[in-house]
This record gives sequence, C-alpha cells and structure tokens, in this order.
Amino acid sequence: MPTYHDRTNDIVDLCLLAGKIMLESGGETYRVEDTMMRIAASFGIPRSHSYVTPTGIIFSIDRMNSTQFIRIVERSTDLQKVALVNNISRRISNGELSLDEAYKQLKKVEKQKFAYSLSQQVAAAAIASGCFAVMFGGWNNFFPSLLAGGAGFYCFEMIHRLVKIRFFAEFFASFISGGLAMILVAIGLGANLDKIIIGSVMPLVPGLVITNAVRDLMAGHFLAGLSKGAEAFLTAFAIGTGIALILSIG
Repeated sequence: MPTYHDRTNDIVDLCLLAGKIMLESGGETYRVEDTMMRIAASFGIPRSHSYVTPTGIIFSIDRMNSTQFIRIVERSTDLQKVALVNNISRRISNGELSLDEAYKQLKKVEKQKFAYSLSQQVAAAAIASGCFAVMFGGWNNFFPSLLAGGAGFYCFEMIHRLVKIRFFAEFFASFISGGLAMILVAIGLGANLDKIIIGSVMPLVPGLVITNAVRDLMAGHFLAGLSKGAEAFLTAFAIGTGIALILSIG
C-alpha cells in the first residue's frame, strides 16, 4: 500500500466517514475507533488518535495542527452497513483499495438504504411478537400478540418519524400494544394477558443497545458503555411506563 503523506487531510476525512457510517448504523464504540486507526495506519500514518462516544467522533493525527470532530445526531440499526465498512477496511489493509477508491466506496455505502420497507418491518415484528407469546404461554396467545405487536411497532415507527423526542415513541407504542392486548383478551381472542403483552413489546426492547453497552464496558470504554446502558434503561422504562399506564386505566 503506498503512503499518502501529502494527502493527510483526505485520510482524516476517509477515517471520519468510515467511523460516522459505523456509529450511525449501530456499530460498537471500540470497533469504530479500531477501524479508523487501522485505515490511517494502512495509508502510512501509524500514530493516530480517535475518541468516540455515542454522539460524536474526535479524530487527530500526530503533528497535525487541527483535530476533526463529527457530531452524530441520528442513530439506527443497520448492521449490513457496519459489515460493508469492515470489509472495505480489510481491503484497505490488504492494499486492494487506493485512497480515492476507498472514499468512493464509503460514500456509496453511506447513500445506500438497506433497511427493509415499513410493511416488512411491521410483518416481522408481528410474527416475532406472536412467536414470543407462544414461547411464553402457548399457541392460544399467538394471534392476539401478533396483532398487538404489529400495531405497536407500526405506531412506534410513525410516531418516531413525526416526533423527534427520545423514548416518546416507545412509550406510546407500548401503551397501544397493551391497550389492544386488553381488548383482544376481553373479546375472547386471547387467554393470558400478561403473556400477550410481553410478546407484543419484545420488538421494542433495545437488545442491540444493551449488547453494545456490555461489549463497550468489557473493552474499557466506560463512558460509551454507561451512556448506552442509560439509553437502554430509559427505553425499557418508557416501555414499562406505557404498559403500566394502560393497565391502570383498564
């Protein structure tokens, strides 16, 4: 791999772009930092420094007069993008991509939309909710949990797109799931209200955030791990509050 000492700023931009894509797509903090430093080293800059939090990336190179910072506003779950960036990073390390080629491929990954359509996501959430209900309480809870879980996830997506307030969508989605579950049990379509509610809110549970929080803590990134853990706790609290409110009303 040739070195690009006269294009240091371009290398920094490449590293920041790779880190931004990974962090916005649900990548772990330590993985983002490691990928950025490996890319810089592959282009002849072995001494680079990165500091990543869930809401920002700081990156600098020794003997440079400036430090670059990127603010991360929107985060989602798109592990295919994380895998693609990892693959590009490996190809850079193996000398298969030049600086310009790598930047073009990363920009292409950034623009691509790998997320499934809303109808596919709702269908998957509904089926998952029904299966969880079967696992917890039997087949007589499958259909009501399927309906409640699908409706709750649809409301979650719609509210999240309209109102950019964290934990607001989770609260109302769980409230709607719990209310629909109570109605279905009341008309005789379900046997166990608690099992149906548990199954219907499972698609809202922040499983990836909890996993990343634990992995960051184990990697020594305590600030990122604690912040992600707090995010997961508040999400779970919002879900529990929505269910508690509808149960108190009913």
